[in-house]
Amino acid sequence: MYADNDVPDQLQRVRPAHLARTSGRSRARRRCVAVVSVRARIVAAAATSLLAAGCGVLDDPVKERWEARTEFSSCGEVSLAQGEELQKQAVREIVCLRRALTSGESAELKITHPTVEGDPIREYYRLTPQSRLEVYTDSTDDRYSDQKWSFAECYTPEWLAGISCAP
Repeated sequence: MYADNDVPDQLQRVRPAHLARTSGRSRARRRCVAVVSVRARIVAAAATSLLAAGCGVLDDPVKERWEARTEFSSCGEVSLAQGEELQKQAVREIVCLRRALTSGESAELKITHPTVEGDPIREYYRLTPQSRLEVYTDSTDDRYSDQKWSFAECYTPEWLAGISCAP
């Protein structure tokens, strides 16, 4: 570390001019410019977020697909508590889906169940007139997931008791 009088002449000449002047007025001006700069950055970030949301960049295409669907007749809604089994708690609703499957009709069923941590997951099961099973999963309230919607389908459900598609 050099004292000011030990610094070679070449380095003293390179020193920025604004550091040489230390009047109160220039310090206040720098503070003002810094505050304005921070505010400008915040405004720019907010504007970018609003613009992205308005352009659909932040939208979820699976959620949009779910919301734009043609609604089918409802087999109801089931809310499961921690540890409850679908086959025991939703007997009537599963019978409704089976009836739709055998008659070639369409139907929907909503099932809400908690994650291990207790966050709700909503699953929407849709049986189409072509006997195709569509499963929409809404994980937006699950703090430990990607917090997005997902979609799966199968053309011939193996068994409706578990409401699943064979791998």
